[in-house]
Amino acid sequence: MEQQRIDMYIMTNQKYFPEEKILYLKDKLRTMDEEKFSLMSTVELKDPMILLLISIFLGYLGIDRFMLGDTGMGILKLLTGGCCGILTIIDWFSISKKAKEYNFNKVMSLI
Repeated sequence: MEQQRIDMYIMTNQKYFPEEKILYLKDKLRTMDEEKFSLMSTVELKDPMILLLISIFLGYLGIDRFMLGDTGMGILKLLTGGCCGILTIIDWFSISKKAKEYNFNKVMSLI
């Protein structure tokens, strides 16, 4: 695969992935064929900033966890009001990292 296309993809989407795993992602993209790269370009990635805002305003309902596919924690937060706000506050500090990990795992499943 062309190095220029890989660099363009990484520059465009680096906010969606953990910083420590970007080099690993670049290495994987170099060995990928064009068809998989085209498929990977169509994957919808979760924006960590949007999830942080949702967590701040609607986190006590568990919507942030539902969006990441963490249904069990989403139901727990919904039924308990974010465990009286404790889980909601914890998620304010951790939801961005969880969103980046979610995106990375989603892309790795395609590769």
